[in-house]
Amino acid sequence: MGVSNTIVYKEDWAVTLQEALDEPVKWKEICRVDYTDSKVLHNPYLTDATIASHSRGTAYTFNTITQTDESVTIDTSYIMAQFIDRADLAQSGYAVQMEIAKRQGVMINEQLESAVLGSYGSLTDFGAGDLAGTSSADSTGFTVSVTNIDDIIRAIKRVINTASGQSLAERNGIFIVWRPADFEMLEAYMMANGFATADVALKNGGQQGMTYMGVTHYSSNLLTAHHVIAGVKKVLHLGICKSTYGQIMVNEKDPDNYSGVGIVSRVDYKVKAWANTKPVLFDVNVL
Repeated sequence: MGVSNTIVYKEDWAVTLQEALDEPVKWKEICRVDYTDSKVLHNPYLTDATIASHSRGTAYTFNTITQTDESVTIDTSYIMAQFIDRADLAQSGYAVQMEIAKRQGVMINEQLESAVLGSYGSLTDFGAGDLAGTSSADSTGFTVSVTNIDDIIRAIKRVINTASGQSLAERNGIFIVWRPADFEMLEAYMMANGFATADVALKNGGQQGMTYMGVTHYSSNLLTAHHVIAGVKKVLHLGICKSTYGQIMVNEKDPDNYSGVGIVSRVDYKVKAWANTKPVLFDVNVL
């Protein structure tokens, strides 16, 4: 009986880890996610032809078709390596093992969330000038308030439309990931405006993935200070190596001559905003 208690339940551990990885997270809704064993992500696109005026009976000129292939290497790697002493393993039992497995899954997802939210530097700036409609791609920060939060939402939609992203937005949807304090202001605005939205806000509060004014709203503590991200869903590209994501390696043979078991999980990924979709992805500069 004592020997069976020291077993690492590898299959159950893997199942529990996968269950945690399958939990709804914002990056799965925001990003175009590719699980792949290819090392390089490609984004080929064609250059639009020139439309020229033409007179009847005259010759025309052919445009050469130009294909551009952007690419990025999936080479960012994070690893979680945990060691469990053999006596601690025997005394902790099955339930504690499964809790550790679940926690590893949660932390892997949080790392991916941090990577997506931390990619603001590769997105198009959205600042005070964009909000006011006086300039574009402005990096000047502005304060989010109950009185202007609806203006921010409308301005983001305007900039998407100006970038000819309306059809893409209608197909995929628009998102904003707010800071918790900003999300609270959105709740307050909803409660103060309109019977239907006030009823929803009073009954359910602000929920993750809440749709309001045609935009899906989230909040996160993982945003970098002074940066909110927004834009069209499913265009920010996240490549994940499928053969390492959610897989575990268990070493039960005293790794590094320590009496115990080593358990390792890792994730290999890359976040990329491609040149042809960057105009509809925004680093919202806030104070």
